[in-house]
Amino acid sequence: MDQSRAPLLEALEQYHRLDRYGFTPPGHRQGRGTDARVLDVLGREPFRSDVLASSGLDDRQSSNGYLAGAEQLMADAVGADYAFFSTCGSSLSVKAAMMAVAGNDPGGLLLGRDSHKSIVAGLIFSGITPRWITPQWDAAHHISHPPSPEQVREAWEKNPHAAGALIVSPSPYGTCADIAAIADECHRRGKPLIVDEAWGAHLPFHEGLPTWAMDAGADICVVSVHKMGMGFEQGSVFHLQGDLVDAAHLSACADLLMTTSPNVLVYSALDGWRRQMVETGHDMLDSALTLVASLREEIELLPGLEVLDSELLGHQASHDLDRLQVLIDVAGTGATGYQCADWLRAQRLIDVGMSDHRRILATISAADDRETARRLLDGLKALSIAASDFPASPPIELPSPASLQLDTVTSPREAFFGRTEMVPGAQAAGRIAAEQLTPYPPGIPVVVPGECLNRDVVDYLQSGLSAGMAVPDATDSSLRTFRVVA
Repeated sequence: MDQSRAPLLEALEQYHRLDRYGFTPPGHRQGRGTDARVLDVLGREPFRSDVLASSGLDDRQSSNGYLAGAEQLMADAVGADYAFFSTCGSSLSVKAAMMAVAGNDPGGLLLGRDSHKSIVAGLIFSGITPRWITPQWDAAHHISHPPSPEQVREAWEKNPHAAGALIVSPSPYGTCADIAAIADECHRRGKPLIVDEAWGAHLPFHEGLPTWAMDAGADICVVSVHKMGMGFEQGSVFHLQGDLVDAAHLSACADLLMTTSPNVLVYSALDGWRRQMVETGHDMLDSALTLVASLREEIELLPGLEVLDSELLGHQASHDLDRLQVLIDVAGTGATGYQCADWLRAQRLIDVGMSDHRRILATISAADDRETARRLLDGLKALSIAASDFPASPPIELPSPASLQLDTVTSPREAFFGRTEMVPGAQAAGRIAAEQLTPYPPGIPVVVPGECLNRDVVDYLQSGLSAGMAVPDATDSSLRTFRVVA
């Protein structure tokens, strides 16, 4: 296929050139009616390109096939059989994949317990039964790693009738599973593997990065182009290969969840990013990998800061690591990751992608250069000096790995939609949770609806909140009370 084409962008250029005008939504009429104060901030251009996908960019029957053509080019670029665009993020894409594989299947779905909250939401929506796989746990760093092939094999032996498996890789920390071996475990049983590779949109385009899920044998791979690519927020693509999942059914599942008013800007950016990566992506990623190698070394020299690298790999750890994700342990400064993230934002106007009780995460993309890397390094230098003057943080009561493994008593759907009540934290232990409780980022639920709360987890969440943890999905934002099954 001609990878120099970008059907959606070309159609948008034609729309402007022909001076089309729609007596249709959106009501702002390409910005004609937009408040001048809005235009002062956003500019006119986003509104000019905010047109209907059908009866706008394309005709009412989409007979020109602009979207279909862009999706075919995406699939061809990365070696998948099919690609589907989503303007509702990978949160939609992964739910569609779960429904296509395990919807209405009594065997349920094998899932890493380190799954993102959007996957748990998919369980609640669909009623799919989770067959949890306990992630590998690093007690020294208090961090989980993706499940190993051996753990997946054991999960299949315990749940042979599961419809398929879903693994998150890379994790929000950049750590990666051995997808090829996990895919083998699934395929020898004739079952599909879904990989939530939201952080891995760039992986197909450079051999120096961890192996892309499709190349490793995954059947469905979900990527967020906005995370590590050049797309707008909410831009996602899910890819399909092989014959274990029906493409038409997967598309139909996505249609159940997809907005009927997709954003043409998001679609067009996905289309343009694919062309860019085919033409120049390898060189861009070459530069980024060279840049981040030097940056990691320089950060490592700063007092109190440790860049995590080889300690994240090996036996009982991760199979591979995306080193564009710079995970920095700040414990040596005496501060928490929350304090460091807040200081960088307030004092250096720098935002980091993730923070927890002892780490911050800086993501380097192919758009970064020596100037932006220097800004980060200068900010971290200043942080390493300033952190000694931070006020003492309230202590966080970290639970043991065993305490974090809550017992599942009922399904997430039954707990979430059943009769509930709010109880004080002191009375929550022993009760069945009816809400997700998710430190965000990274967005991995500590508590899933249907799990039995214990004292250690309640104390961890309450003490974490006092120390700066964000738990945005808690019914009671103060965490003084918890929503439980009545």
